[in-house]
Amino acid sequence: MKWKKVMACMLVLSLMGGSTLLFADSVNERVRVWLNGHELKDGGYLIDGKTYVPVREFDGAVDWNPANGQVQIIKPNVHIFLFKGDTVFGNVNKGKLKFNVFSQVDSLNNDIHSVKVAIEDPSGNIKDIQSQEVKDRKDNFWFRTYDFTYDFKTAGKYSVGFYVKVKSEDGFVKVAEKVITALN
Repeated sequence: MKWKKVMACMLVLSLMGGSTLLFADSVNERVRVWLNGHELKDGGYLIDGKTYVPVREFDGAVDWNPANGQVQIIKPNVHIFLFKGDTVFGNVNKGKLKFNVFSQVDSLNNDIHSVKVAIEDPSGNIKDIQSQEVKDRKDNFWFRTYDFTYDFKTAGKYSVGFYVKVKSEDGFVKVAEKVITALN
């Protein structure tokens, strides 16, 4: 009789261990996720046949409201134009260039605190160009920087980014970019 109890306990424990292991495997199955040709840094998880990806990976500002348990991803439609005088440009030669950035923003369905335009060099160094508070809620607007001079010191790809800040205490998050290639 005692051996039946031992066998029953072993069966129960082995079933519990097996199901726990299966559950852990299904939750912890990491997957590589690609968005527009770039691999997302944190990737995602495959749980019960569905892929879950952290919202911070989608290049949008995230606004978490703990009171109602809602997360809002803020990613307006932004078109960035680069002007040297009255001429639109994309590629530049190495050296100093005086230009301004014109950003057309639409489909902004959330309140935000402010916007910013910055440029990132091929090494990852970021220089702020101009920022401004958004006084009234607007679903579409234009933001043009003042003329400024920037030194394209090395050949390579530079990124002009458009950033939003949801609340005054938050940091800026890049929601759009335009690439400038500096040629030798």
